[in-house]
Amino acid sequence: MLRAPLVIEYPFERTTGPVVGAFLTGLRERILVGITGADGRVIVPPIEYDPVTAEDLTELVEVGPGGVVTACAWVARPDARQPLDHPFAWALIRLDGADTAMVHVVDAGSPDRIAVGTRVTPRWRDERVGAIGDIECFVIEETS
Repeated sequence: MLRAPLVIEYPFERTTGPVVGAFLTGLRERILVGITGADGRVIVPPIEYDPVTAEDLTELVEVGPGGVVTACAWVARPDARQPLDHPFAWALIRLDGADTAMVHVVDAGSPDRIAVGTRVTPRWRDERVGAIGDIECFVIEETS
């Protein structure tokens, strides 16, 4: 029997480009950005090409930082692969000024505290590196 090792490699690096790079840089600076689509909708996270027309997109706009939960799912018993070590919700969050929602974690404390329409705001990590994890999670916005 003949045997040969199989090595799968990806010997290249990809740059993030001007759109994704701006989003990641914004995260490091505690700024959230989206991009204006051909039809005027603000898409978050920003993408390079319009999903309908395939046109290049270049008009970045600041959004948030707060937003509204548009859908959520409660995780009662997170395991080691989850971003938080206590119960939390995965949620679609439409940031203020955006027309689309992004998925992230909400540290709500209890499933009774989160529902469609709940206002949330990001809890930023102290040390940020320009990655989506710079937002540790979203938390329920306190009303006065």
